[in-house]
Amino acid sequence: MSYVSVQHLQKSYSQKGSAGTPVFSDINCEIQKGEFVTLLGPSGCGKSTLLRCIAGLTAVDDGKILLDGQDLVPLSPQKRGIGMVFQSYALFPNMTVEQNVAFGLRMQKVNADDSRKRVLEVLQLVELNDFAARYPHQLSGGQCQRVALARSLVTRPRLLLLDEPLSALDARIRKHLREQIRQIQRELGLTTIFVTHDQEEALTMSDRIFLMNQGKIVQSGDAETLYTAPVDVFAAGFIGNYNLLDAASASKLLQRPINGRIAIRPEAIELSLNGEPDALIRSHSLLGNVIRYRVEARGVELVVDVLNRSAADLHADGQRLALSIDPTALCEVA
Repeated sequence: MSYVSVQHLQKSYSQKGSAGTPVFSDINCEIQKGEFVTLLGPSGCGKSTLLRCIAGLTAVDDGKILLDGQDLVPLSPQKRGIGMVFQSYALFPNMTVEQNVAFGLRMQKVNADDSRKRVLEVLQLVELNDFAARYPHQLSGGQCQRVALARSLVTRPRLLLLDEPLSALDARIRKHLREQIRQIQRELGLTTIFVTHDQEEALTMSDRIFLMNQGKIVQSGDAETLYTAPVDVFAAGFIGNYNLLDAASASKLLQRPINGRIAIRPEAIELSLNGEPDALIRSHSLLGNVIRYRVEARGVELVVDVLNRSAADLHADGQRLALSIDPTALCEVA
C-alpha cells in the first residue's frame, strides 16, 4: 500500500457567472514511504496548487488524499502532520532563529526542555547551531531558508512539502542547499514532495518525477526515464534541450523515410573533422563544461552539445564538419 495516495483529485477556481476555471481534474498518483518525489512543470500547470491541497491550505472540489491510509481532506492543516517550506521564508522578524524554529513546538505544547533539545538537534542538522541567537535580518537568504526547513523538520512531520524553496537564491547557494536537503531527507527517511519548474533540480534530487502540464500528470518515472524516453512533444521540450523534428525534416536529416515526429538529444550528435563535411556551424555558446553549437545539416537546423575538453577542440563559426547521430538516441514522440 502506498504511503501517499492521491485519488481522482479535482480543483477549480470559481468565477461569477461561470462554471469556474479548472486547475486540475482527476489527478491520481502514488508515493512510497521515504520517497523524494518532485512535481515538475511550467508556471500555471497546477503543481503548487496540488501541493497546497495536500497541505490543506487549498480546499479540493472532489477526490481523496490518503496519508498512511488516513484521508486528509476532512482534516484542518494543523491536524495533518505535514511540514511545509515555502518560497518565501515566512520567518517572524521579531524572533531569533531558535524561537522561529521552536514556534511549531510551542503550538503543540511541547514542554520547554524537550523543545530546546529538539530545536538544538535540528539546528545542528541544518548547520545553523551557531546562529541560534540571530534574527532573520542578520542572516543570508540561504540561511533563512534553512531556518524555514528546520522549523518544518522540528515538528517531526509525517510528510514534508517543499514549494519552490530555492528559486529566490543564487545558483551557488541553490546547488549547496539542494544537496543538503536531499542528504537530510535521506538521513531521516522522510517522505518528501518537492515543487519546482527547474529541470536540473528535478533531475538531480528526485527518486521519481511527476511531470505536469495544464493540470495533468503527463509522465512519471525516474530521472533517466523522463530524460531518455519522453512520451510526447511537451515532455521532450521541457526535459533537456531535445531537437524536435517533424517527419519531413527527420527524413531529410536521416536520409530515410520517417513517418512521425522525432526527438534527438543534443549530446547524441557528434561533430568530426573526419568524413564528409555535411554540417555547417552557424553559432556556438560556451556553457562551462559544454559547448553548445547551432548547426545546419542537410537543410535542417540542430543543437549539438559537445563536452568542452580543451580550447583546441573548439570549432569556429562557419566551419564545415562531418555529422553523425547515435541511432539508439532517436526517440519517437506523439
